[in-house]
Amino acid sequence: MPVIRVDMFAGRSDDEKKALAKGLTEAYVQACGGKPQSVWVLFEDRVKSNWAIGGELCSGLFPDVPKTAAE
Repeated sequence: MPVIRVDMFAGRSDDEKKALAKGLTEAYVQACGGKPQSVWVLFEDRVKSNWAIGGELCSGLFPDVPKTAAE
């Protein structure tokens, strides 16, 4: 059973995660073979203040931008 682990900032919708899981599963099966039902995708939503890059918290590097009505 292959496991694909995705760590990302919190805030993605279930629809976005579903689309990502489908794409990752399809890519794995195409590259490595096997059945889609055997591929597990695990999501870990991370708070930006619990993640740092280059010694800087991601909450400072990537501040939240309010969504507009168009999104």
